[in-house]
Amino acid sequence: MKIAQIAPLIESVPPTMYGGTERVVSWLTEELVRRGHQVTLFASGDSRTAAELVAVTPRALRLDPHVRESLPYNIMMMDQVAARAGEFDVLHFHIDFFHYPLFRRTPHRVLTTLHGRLDLPDLQPFYRAFSEMPVVSISNHQRLPMPSVNWMGTVYHGLPDILRLGAGKGGYLAFLGRIAPEKGPEQAIAIAKRAGIPLKMAAKVDPVDREYFEVRVRPLLDHPLIEFIGEIGDARKQDFLGNAMALLFPIDWPEPFGLVMIEAMAVGTPVIAFSCGSVSEIIEPGLTGCIVKTVEEAVAALPEVVRLSRAAIRQSFERRFTVEIMAAQYLAIYDRLVNGHAGLTQAAA
Repeated sequence: MKIAQIAPLIESVPPTMYGGTERVVSWLTEELVRRGHQVTLFASGDSRTAAELVAVTPRALRLDPHVRESLPYNIMMMDQVAARAGEFDVLHFHIDFFHYPLFRRTPHRVLTTLHGRLDLPDLQPFYRAFSEMPVVSISNHQRLPMPSVNWMGTVYHGLPDILRLGAGKGGYLAFLGRIAPEKGPEQAIAIAKRAGIPLKMAAKVDPVDREYFEVRVRPLLDHPLIEFIGEIGDARKQDFLGNAMALLFPIDWPEPFGLVMIEAMAVGTPVIAFSCGSVSEIIEPGLTGCIVKTVEEAVAALPEVVRLSRAAIRQSFERRFTVEIMAAQYLAIYDRLVNGHAGLTQAAA
């Protein structure tokens, strides 16, 4: 099958540091190539892939100091994709909805994975206007705010075999991701302090969240239990997550998926997560972690959670969240598209 993968330009594919969507696009692309498909990746020029790379920009937009607005570059990418659209059986977009007006006349060859939150009010009239476009959700919870659209399925993210079972002997809790109010860094710090357990925070600070970090988070870092590491890439995740007693995921927003949860599961590290968004679809309480609602509940759950079998957590990951599973589900959807079966379906992870 000839497949185009169209990635965001803000980060490279895969990203050098933080970047969930771009990381998933990379894993899917490489697995499709491994299976013998002809894959073309539209992405930034510093991306690394076994597929044919169409470099829309020289480097990831986030790393280019001259870039102030991403929209012109996305429009440039749409022009390049449109010029080659006839070469592909399927065009798989991971860039929200920029392409909808251009490709709505060929919905049978176009698939869009929606990676972000869908509860924003301005999205409702848009998706109603383009309700025929085939879309995939990354969790069933992500779908809840949406009007009736052409759901082709729910496909959970899947990791390649890049992380191995860790021993969890580091004696610390982990927080991994992005410093933002909805990610719960203040709550993670509160949990660690009340439990009396060290917390290591490996997190990105976006410009939009810089003030929040300086005013609300940085003052909390001046404590012997708290260590702020900053942004890390894939090469450091094995040790960071594999040595952690547990991952703290105290989110306060409708998380569409939460990639860090399955990264922790891949190394056998249990997850303590707040009950928001997709958490209840990812975490199996008593097996891979626990789901709580408050800081107090998280602290109370820690002794039991850290005794969970790390081998069993890894086995749950292998059963549910590998790149092989993700790719197989996407290929089944591609087949339905090209064979003319692009009607509405029920959620099916």
